[in-house]
Amino acid sequence: MERDLGLTEEQANTRLANEERATATQATLSGRLGDDSYGGAWLNQDASKLVVATTDPAESAEIEAQGAQPVVVERTLAQLDAIMTRLDQAPQRTRSGAALWYVDVTANKVAVQAPTAEAAQALADAAGVDKNAVTVSATAERPTPYMDIIGGAPYYIGSSRCSIGFAVTRGSTPGFVTAGHCGRAGNTTSNPSGTFQGSSFPSNDYAWVATPGHTPRPWVRGSGGANVIVRGSTQAVVGSSVCRSGSTTGWRCGTIQQHNATVTYPQGSVSGLTRTSVCAEPGDSGGPFISGSQAQGVTSGGSGNCSSGGTTYHQPVNEILNAFGLTLVTG
Repeated sequence: MERDLGLTEEQANTRLANEERATATQATLSGRLGDDSYGGAWLNQDASKLVVATTDPAESAEIEAQGAQPVVVERTLAQLDAIMTRLDQAPQRTRSGAALWYVDVTANKVAVQAPTAEAAQALADAAGVDKNAVTVSATAERPTPYMDIIGGAPYYIGSSRCSIGFAVTRGSTPGFVTAGHCGRAGNTTSNPSGTFQGSSFPSNDYAWVATPGHTPRPWVRGSGGANVIVRGSTQAVVGSSVCRSGSTTGWRCGTIQQHNATVTYPQGSVSGLTRTSVCAEPGDSGGPFISGSQAQGVTSGGSGNCSSGGTTYHQPVNEILNAFGLTLVTG
């Protein structure tokens, strides 16, 4: 709070105490005033006073008796919430054109924001709400979900799906490594949102995706969805056990059979791969291979499946880190 709100320690403690009292007062007054007149509540700019809205001027004395500041408004909070429900139920095509909408208790209205004011107005019109109760405006906001970057989780390139390899950073930019055949530089991803920064396939099969706003974690999805911690990237010797995580077949294990294998795919040859007895299926591509707590590589391709068994190859992770100047996120 000192850093982000510009407060001293004393001011922060005072504010927290005020907020605690305000929360209790708000709960009391909202119950007493009820849906017929309660218009919402908020703290003033310095959080020193609770403001409580009502549509009934006769309730001002009761609000003041609780130490709050009354303000008379036109609409109840229940009425504003009903407008929100209408907007939430508007046709998808108009909702998708808006960035956000919310109850603004301080203005006693519902705000609708979109890339253009026209798009915001289109949503309000489609919902059939009272124009006097809604404000529309343009905004630069483009909300996206913040997600944890965890190895083995799915991500999407258009209608295609691959798997996250390992969480990495490049400077202050978070992201993940994955298979090169999943996307080319400049391709965008969703869930999590990101952009391919570099990709090599064939010859190699690696790529990295930058995911600003998302949180890289030193984990791989293990058996039953439990997180397996990543502590480094020391290459395991031939014969070592190794496990793979993927968004299609989950957590699968086997052994390392050979390093430095070259494989011929229909698109061309890829060299420097590690051959394993672990099975995989489409959609697992890009997912992590880990031996103990040490990252090994990302799923490239193979033969067979997880019903009858198979052979799978991974692109060693250290080569990817070196190629793009990445730092593996470890715990």
